[in-house]
Amino acid sequence: MVLTPSTMLSLGSKAPDFRLPDTDGRTVSLDDFKDAPALLVIFLCNHCPYVKHVRHELAALAREYRDRGVAIVGISANDAAVYPDDSPEQMAREKAEVGYVFPYLYDESQEVAKAYQAACTPDFFVFDRNRSLVYRGQMDDSRPSNGRPVTGRDLRAALDAVLAGTPIPEDQKPSMGCNIKWKPGNAPSYFG
Repeated sequence: MVLTPSTMLSLGSKAPDFRLPDTDGRTVSLDDFKDAPALLVIFLCNHCPYVKHVRHELAALAREYRDRGVAIVGISANDAAVYPDDSPEQMAREKAEVGYVFPYLYDESQEVAKAYQAACTPDFFVFDRNRSLVYRGQMDDSRPSNGRPVTGRDLRAALDAVLAGTPIPEDQKPSMGCNIKWKPGNAPSYFG
C-alpha cells in the first residue's frame, strides 16, 4: 500500500465530462446532474483501508446531502484485473452492503480519473452549480489508526458552504489514501 495525497486540482477547474456504467447496468453522465446545486465526485474503491475506514460515514453523509439536493457520484478506476475486489460485481456488492445511495461507476479506461487528476482513494471533488471546482481535499482528519473520529467535518463544511452560497476557504488539506491502481503503462504524468 502506497500512501498517496490528492493532486489538489486547481480551484475553479470545470468538472470533466464522463459517461460510465454503474453497478445497476445504466450509463451515467455528468449531464445527468445538471440541475443539482452542487456535485460531489468521489474516487473510491472497495479494498483500500482508507476507504474502508470512512465508508459508513460516507454513506451517511451521502444520504444527508442527497436529501438536501447535492448530486453525488462514486467512481472506481482501479485495475480490476489485478485487484478483483474492485471489479464491477464486487462494487455492486459493496454498494448494497454499505448502503451507498449514489451511483457507483466503473472507469475501466481510467481516462475519467486522469481528467479529474484523481490520485488516491478516497479523493473528493466538490463542484458548485456552474460545475466549477470549489473544494478538493480530505473528508476529515481521521485516518486508520490515528484515533480521530470519522466525522466528515471538512467535506461537510464545503458542501454546507456551497449550498448556502458562501465562500469556501482556499486553504484545503489534501485527501490521503491508497494510490489509484493504474493499469500497466497507463499511469498519468502526475503519478509517482
